Order: sequence, then structure tokens, then C-alpha cells
Amino acid sequence: MHFRIHNEGWVFIVISIILTIIIFPFFNILGFLLLIITFCIFYFFRDPIRSIPKEDVIVSPADGQIVFIGESNLPEECNISGKYLKISIFLDVFNVHVNRLPTSGKIKKIKYVEGKFFRANVDKSSKENERNIIVIENDSNEIFVVCQIAGLIARRIVCDLKENQNVIKGDRFGIIKFGSRVDIYLPSNFKPLVAYNQIVVGGETILANPKNIKEISNSIKN
Repeated sequence: MHFRIHNEGWVFIVISIILTIIIFPFFNILGFLLLIITFCIFYFFRDPIRSIPKEDVIVSPADGQIVFIGESNLPEECNISGKYLKISIFLDVFNVHVNRLPTSGKIKKIKYVEGKFFRANVDKSSKENERNIIVIENDSNEIFVVCQIAGLIARRIVCDLKENQNVIKGDRFGIIKFGSRVDIYLPSNFKPLVAYNQIVVGGETILANPKNIKEISNSIKN
């Protein structure tokens, strides 16, 4: 089996299965629709195995489409000045919504911010939507920030990390339910290896290669 179901999905799946079993014998059409919904829930909460690059590169924290690449300040909640490279990824309802760590290091800060629920593919969602901000410091004392951002449909952000926790690149760290956005901020000297509108895969697609490593081997399965 090359994927599993994220733990957050089982409640929805069990409820949907029970309703399907109860209703199907009496209302076939409604029962059939519930059966389709059950399969859709399975699909949404899928958590596939990924091949994580072993080398010291930065990988995408989410599946989806690149909707922004450019220079930006960090979110004000970080209390860190300076310009960073910001890359934004939009996740529609068909993408895998499990989030993965872009780099190894230590979690320096986690800040949940209440907000609105604008469409996640517009820039203002980065500052105004409900979001969870994660600050990571790597072994070279470089700062990276990942923001889990709720969207128009997404109404629940799940983060399994804790402050001062040591983390490993490519590991799962949370999920955003039903359409969302993930912003990642890299040090300004990093050069993006992705392009606007490009489709990326969480844990696999390389966003930046700071040490200009020539050969990348995807040999760690997770």
C-alpha cells in the first residue's frame, strides 16, 4: 500500500460509512450519493508515501500550485526584520492536504492567528486569513517560516508540532482541511527553483538548492 489515511479523516469516514449503511436499504439514490461522498472523503484525506531528497535542499511543504514568488517581509507575528524569499502554494480540494517540513532544524516558535476566510489563492489571505505560523531554525542558524493558511472552505488547521522540537525534513507535521494555502519564507540569498503556476509535490519538489548540489537522490521513503 503506497498511501495511508490521515488520522483527521477517520471520524468523517466512519460517520459517512454508517450513514450509507443505514440509508442505502431505504433510499437507494441517497445511499449511492453517500457512498460517493465516502470515497471522496477517503481521497481527500489520503496520505501518500513520498521520496524525500537526502541532500541539504529545501522541499515543498505542500502539494499544489505556486501562486506567488517574490521578496517579502516575514509575518509581523515572527518579530524578525529583514527581507525573505516568499513562495506561496495554493491547495485545491483535489490536492493532498497533508503538510510536510521543508527543512530539518528546531521549532523556535508557533503562533496561531485568528482571521477571516478569503479565497486562499489571493495574496491578502496571507495577512488576513486564519493561519498558523511556524518558525524553524536549521543547523546553520538560518530562519525559515511556514504558514498554514485557511481558505474559503478550509475551517480547520491542524499542527502536530511543539516549540523546541527537533524536526526532520519531509516529515508530516499537520493538515489543513478542505482547500487552503501554505506560504514558506526562505532567507533572501536563496534562489527559487520553481516557477509561477508550477505544480509542486509536498516533500519531493525542491524549492531551493542553497549549496548548488548537482545530483539529487530521492531515496528516503516517508
